[in-house]
Amino acid sequence: MPSVIPPMDPTTSPPAMILCGGQGTRIRDVTELLPKPMVPVGPHPMVWHIMKSFAAFGVRRFILCLGYKREVFTDYFLNYHARATDVTLRLGKEPSIVYHGNHGEEDWEVTLADTGDRTMTGGRVIRGAKYLRPGDQDFFLTYGDGLSDVDVTRLYQHHRGHDRALTVTAVHPSGRFGEMKVTAGAVTGFHEKPQTEEGLINGGYMVLRRRFVDKYLTADQDLVLEQAPMRSAASDGQMSAYVHQGFWQCMDTQREHQLLTQMWERGDAPWTARWA
Repeated sequence: MPSVIPPMDPTTSPPAMILCGGQGTRIRDVTELLPKPMVPVGPHPMVWHIMKSFAAFGVRRFILCLGYKREVFTDYFLNYHARATDVTLRLGKEPSIVYHGNHGEEDWEVTLADTGDRTMTGGRVIRGAKYLRPGDQDFFLTYGDGLSDVDVTRLYQHHRGHDRALTVTAVHPSGRFGEMKVTAGAVTGFHEKPQTEEGLINGGYMVLRRRFVDKYLTADQDLVLEQAPMRSAASDGQMSAYVHQGFWQCMDTQREHQLLTQMWERGDAPWTARWA
C-alpha cells in the first residue's frame, strides 16, 4: 500500500484544464439537450465530479474549454450558489441577492472559455492556454467525460520528476482507444484507436508543461491533440506515462452513464475516495 502524500498547496498548484466542447455523438440519447460533461451522475453533472476529484488534491483553478451548448455551463456556474441555497432577492432600483446557509465547500476559480463549436482538442487547448497565469509552468488537462481515482499529487510528482513536456495517465480499459507503448516510464509509441483489446491507453488526467503548447500546438481549429502533437512528442522523447492501476471509467455510451450513476447511488463510487 503506497504511503499517503499530502495534497498540493492550493495557492501554488497548477490549474486544471477540462475539455468540454465536444458533442458526444456516441451518447446522443443522453446528450440531446445537454453537453456530455453536464450530463448528471447522481444530482451533479459529470464535470463537477471531475473538478471535485482534482480539488481533493489541492487544485482550485479550472479552465473549462467550451463549445457545444456552452450556455449550459455558463448558466450552471453563474447560478451555482442559487442552486445550492435559499435566496432572498431585492428587486427594483437597488437590486441585491442574499444567499442563506451553507454556500458549499467549493472554493474554486472557474474560467469558462469559449473555444469554438467545431474546434478540435488541440485547438481547444491552445485557446484555453491564454488563461494560464504567467507563473504556471505546468497545467493538468483532462476530458470532460471520464472519472478516475488517480492520485493527482503522485501524477504531478511523476511529471516533475521526468521533466518531459507531456505526461499522460496510462490505464487498462476494455479497448477502442489510442494505444501507447511504454518503456521505462517513457512513451515510445502512440497509435490512435487500434483494433485490439489489450495494452495501455491514454485515460486523460494529463500534465502539460507550457513548452508543449509552444512547440506542438497551433491555432488551427482542426488540430487534434491526440494525433500529430502527441505523436511528435512521443517521437521526440517528450512524452511520459504515469501508469494507473486503479479505477478509470469513461462515459461514452448510455450503458456507461448508467454504470456510473448506479455506483454513485449505491455509495460505491471509487472516484470519490479522497473527497473531504
